[in-house]
Amino acid sequence: MTHLPYILASYGLAGSLAVILSAGAALRLKRDRLKLASLEAARGRAQSGTQGGQRA
Repeated sequence: MTHLPYILASYGLAGSLAVILSAGAALRLKRDRLKLASLEAARGRAQSGTQGGQRA
């Protein structure tokens, strides 16, 4: 009897876990970049309104 099915299953689980975690990280990174861009845009509008169009 060989242990090959158990070895393949463990590699499969490790690989699928890596894919799931990296996909989640990529989605969070995309969401946070969009949020950061909107915050920077809002900050730019607020500064231009209070300082006559010049950034500090």
